[in-house]
Amino acid sequence: MNVAIVKYNAGNIYSVVNALRRMGIEPLLTDDAEALRKADRVLFPGQGHAGEAMEYLKARRLDEVIRDLRQPVFGICVGQQLLCRHSEEGDADCIGVFDAEVKRFRPERHEDKVPCMGWNQLRDTRSPLMEGAEGGYVYFVHSYYVPLCAETIATADYILPYSASMHKDNFYACQFHPEKSGKVGERILRNFLER
Repeated sequence: MNVAIVKYNAGNIYSVVNALRRMGIEPLLTDDAEALRKADRVLFPGQGHAGEAMEYLKARRLDEVIRDLRQPVFGICVGQQLLCRHSEEGDADCIGVFDAEVKRFRPERHEDKVPCMGWNQLRDTRSPLMEGAEGGYVYFVHSYYVPLCAETIATADYILPYSASMHKDNFYACQFHPEKSGKVGERILRNFLER
């Protein structure tokens, strides 16, 4: 299977590369539009600032390339957020696959720390991507979140319920890091690769 990872101005990409290698897959890390179009599966991971990441993508027209992909695409962490319409982080217009606005967590109590960092439970799962993951714990690191919406396929709760994972057409996404989430995360990655 030909698996490509979008190379752009974001961190955490190599943990996804290493997770796939542990699964016996040697991914192609690329920002080449034609290579992304030819891949069987495309992963769009990342950590970083949404506004800066979108500037990088738009300067190379990768936002258009990603939006137009027809094979299964999996956005991870900032990748999920960038697949939305808009982000409060940097007041950025994003790729727009999901008609949702990314919001910043606003602590309501002293114990509500931002960023949200650590393990949290997946609830209300409803997609083949989440098969075997209901009630599982996965690893999150984020200050921004996607509110619950029509494309939500799993929820988590931190300060308020939010979209832990999303799906629309050939696009899948998760706010957590499956590559850092043990057996549950590996199951989700396998579900994506084998769907």
